[in-house]
Amino acid sequence: MANGSCIEWTESTWNPVTGCTKISLGCHHCYAERMAYRLKGMGNPRYRNGFEVTLHHDALALPAAWRKPQMIFVNSMSDLFHRSVPVGFIRDVFAAMQDTPRHTFQVLTKRAERLAEVAPRLPWPDNVWAGVTVEAPEYLPRLNFLRTVPAAVRFVSFEPLLGPVAAADLEGINWVIVGGESGPGARPMQADWVRDIRDKCVNLAVPFFFKQWGGARKREAGRVLDGMIWRQLPSPRSDVSATAHPTSPRPPGSPPSPSRRRV
Repeated sequence: MANGSCIEWTESTWNPVTGCTKISLGCHHCYAERMAYRLKGMGNPRYRNGFEVTLHHDALALPAAWRKPQMIFVNSMSDLFHRSVPVGFIRDVFAAMQDTPRHTFQVLTKRAERLAEVAPRLPWPDNVWAGVTVEAPEYLPRLNFLRTVPAAVRFVSFEPLLGPVAAADLEGINWVIVGGESGPGARPMQADWVRDIRDKCVNLAVPFFFKQWGGARKREAGRVLDGMIWRQLPSPRSDVSATAHPTSPRPPGSPPSPSRRRV
């Protein structure tokens, strides 16, 4: 259930839950759904239910077995705050993260309302980050729910970015990721949409990470924005209302990366 990841902003993935249901525009070409059915066809027992929401209680012990500190994306193949995941199991996942402070856990959800609803009943150690996906302007209200969460780092993933979000309010947000859609049927992302977010992050000193342009041939498209590669990362801090600075030290376990690199 733990794998080294090719996702640029993390190091590994951990999936105590697999499976999900579509909730918004960004879900239409879900990579996790395609992969889940592929793994089911290969006989992987973790995906015996295909893409139905499935809890894996035995996976809760995995972070304690990983000795090397690392950045871990939680539930790359699901959504921890799906309504089918009981609060008790969410608490078990958070307990596993709290018990392994050497790791940094990135919890990303599209279900911002439930995140805010459950957050007061969860521990929020400094090694657990909370994020929401905002793929189009109609989902900007998710940021309001995220701001209520007492995480050491609150982040937003504008991926796949499907429309202009220049109106995004980044107050209380400590990190921004932007990326275009990739794979079959990828919907195009406009460069000015990315620049609007980048410029806002620079003006507010919010770390900005540009993941990819996307498209059917994402490797060829690359990730250079206006002659630079943007790989800024946040730094956890006790004052969760403060905005991280792009030049802050990298958190333990984060991949080595300059704030930005000209190419």
